[in-house]
Amino acid sequence: MSQKNEIKILALSLLLTVGIVGGGVWLFTKNSGVKIGNTAIPNQDAGNNTSLQDRISFGEKSLTPGDISPVKKEGVQAIAAKSYDQAIANFTAALKLNRNDPEALIFLNNARIGSSKSYTIVASVPFGTDPNTSLEILRGIAQAQNEVNTSGGIKGVRLRVGIANDDENPEIAKQIASNLVSNSEVLGVVGPNTSDSTLAAGTIYNSGQLVAISPTSTSVKISNFSRYVFRTVPSDFMAARSLANYMVKTLQKKNAVVFFNSQSNYSQSLKSEFVSSVSLEGGQVSSEFDLSKADFSAAKSVEQATKQGAEVLMLAANTETLDKALQVIQINQKKLTLLAGDDVYTAKTLEIGREQAAGMVVAVPWHIDGDPKSDFPQKSRHLWGADVSWRSALSYDATVSLIKSLERNPTRLGVQEALASSDFSANGASGTIRFLASGDRNAPVQLVKIVPGSRSGIGYDFEPVR
Repeated sequence: MSQKNEIKILALSLLLTVGIVGGGVWLFTKNSGVKIGNTAIPNQDAGNNTSLQDRISFGEKSLTPGDISPVKKEGVQAIAAKSYDQAIANFTAALKLNRNDPEALIFLNNARIGSSKSYTIVASVPFGTDPNTSLEILRGIAQAQNEVNTSGGIKGVRLRVGIANDDENPEIAKQIASNLVSNSEVLGVVGPNTSDSTLAAGTIYNSGQLVAISPTSTSVKISNFSRYVFRTVPSDFMAARSLANYMVKTLQKKNAVVFFNSQSNYSQSLKSEFVSSVSLEGGQVSSEFDLSKADFSAAKSVEQATKQGAEVLMLAANTETLDKALQVIQINQKKLTLLAGDDVYTAKTLEIGREQAAGMVVAVPWHIDGDPKSDFPQKSRHLWGADVSWRSALSYDATVSLIKSLERNPTRLGVQEALASSDFSANGASGTIRFLASGDRNAPVQLVKIVPGSRSGIGYDFEPVR
């Protein structure tokens, strides 16, 4: 490719990033549940200097970045003043304005509990740095909380949910973990989101004997990491194996290169597992390109991959390196087959990639159209007025798992023993939930493909590979 054409493509990518994302993303978020990534308005107050007290809320403050509606603000103030009837009225009105707001639904359920007895869990999410992923996770948690509380609670005791903003920062996640461990009312945690934060905070949850169930952390390092750390998402081993099998057996291609971020535990894990899985299938990974390097060039990397006879570009990018992965997609011009991990499952990928990303296959833990027999998609659409993502489904499963364990024994030790028990099972959004001795969930991975479609409002959708 000439330098002139390379400049044109990168300029087009930049224009698409600035122009198209602003116009169509809101509609897509509302209608698809797919993560937007870095296109959201950042929380101006969410620096590392934010106090721990300002990072945790049970309803007395909103953690949602940007402005919130006046009626929601009044609800927050009412909860802080312990005026629960007023808070109920305010949050009910706020949800009529925006039914897709999980924070408002969680706070409404907390207001309904008021000062009554409850069992408490907390969600650890990256509101300050990745609000869209946080909202996806909270939708699953809010739906499970709403279902159990409206049906009478856990043997008559309702579930209270707190929200903690960990900024996807391992050190902050550890501080939050220490705070939650010291609060004897907290009986379980959903999160953290990233593998790095889960591994960091997991040491605290382990020493404090408080269960944390991550719905989104996939690194293989989390397997057997702690008796108190579980996850409802399959590990990178499962995703890598599915992608490698699809590449070699279905696509009949043997030579791949991988793009990854050496600074991300998730990205490193997925890359390593893919390299091993491709080798076991009889193929090879001829090169690895580190997206985090300051001198990374999408054009030079794709050119080198082509010269080496690569047939497949595998994108093991994480959120921080998604923009560079999108440059690879643009430069590739659909010449080599594209595969990717679950962090590439975003609205931004559809917005920027468009025709150049069409045909790319992505490994995700769950898709809303993946199981026609499941009633979760219908229930979630009825509640939110929109589709939800895999992050919502797996967060729902994590919350349902905590609810089921609290039914057995509502103590910290009781929760851990229930989840680790060989006879534990719960019905989740993505099927039956059972945990292995490693803390992993032995669940399949869903392959999805980017195809032209209207469901997203963008012109392209992720649809299951049949």
